Amino acid sequence: MKQDISKIEDIQLMVNTFYGRIRENEILGPIFNNTIQDRWPEHLAKMYRFWESILLNGYSYHGAPFPPHAKLPIDRSHFDIWVGIFNNTVDDLFSGPIADEAKYRGALMANIFNSKIEIIKSKQNN
Repeated sequence: MKQDISKIEDIQLMVNTFYGRIRENEILGPIFNNTIQDRWPEHLAKMYRFWESILLNGYSYHGAPFPPHAKLPIDRSHFDIWVGIFNNTVDDLFSGPIADEAKYRGALMANIFNSKIEIIKSKQNN
């Protein structure tokens, strides 16, 4: 039986597995790899802190997660793929209320980021 997300090692497993899958995805992989380049260890460490803060009340993340995404060549279809990979990763590894919260928060974040990007694009086109 799968356990719930309960410690930093679980967050690290989730993040490492998820971004491993992202890097291999034919649509998202090139975007992430071109943007992050050789800074993957730094990015993963930041994502550990981000998800630890959200799911385990670790308060280790400080920053603004949206700005790095604002100028990427992405739209709703990219976020849909991202959410699918994220949810599948969480479901493959964990089960429980915190795992459900991770999926909820991931989908919520994707919707907010997509909405902000759409607003930015619409202002640029006017």
